[in-house]
Amino acid sequence: MEVKRYFSDSPWEEKVQFCRALKADQQILVAGTAAISSEGTVGPYDASAQAQYIFEKIEKAVTTLGGSRETIIRTRMFLTRTEDADKVAEVHAAFFKGIYPVATMVFIDKLVSEDLVVEIEAEALAKE
Repeated sequence: MEVKRYFSDSPWEEKVQFCRALKADQQILVAGTAAISSEGTVGPYDASAQAQYIFEKIEKAVTTLGGSRETIIRTRMFLTRTEDADKVAEVHAAFFKGIYPVATMVFIDKLVSEDLVVEIEAEALAKE
């Protein structure tokens, strides 16, 4: 089985020794992704901004490994505040308009930094 890995600009990848996404055969798995760039948190405490950034980061990983937005088949969204559910759902709906991946939204206590309020992981299929 051929395995390909994709790395992003998150400092956590080296620190924890994980890759952002991995392709094994036709399956693409994207690790839990928070709104962290090499400069720090993107959109601190802003669930909508964080979700948008995360979905774009996930899409980049998936397309680099041979998939596309349309081949994303599952999302798992972890939120630290229940009041952000509608905001994140709205971003998800706009990003995946007409695609309809299976989706799960879970509420958790906290993420690695207080200003992070959303983390998302995804699964996709490669087109090739």
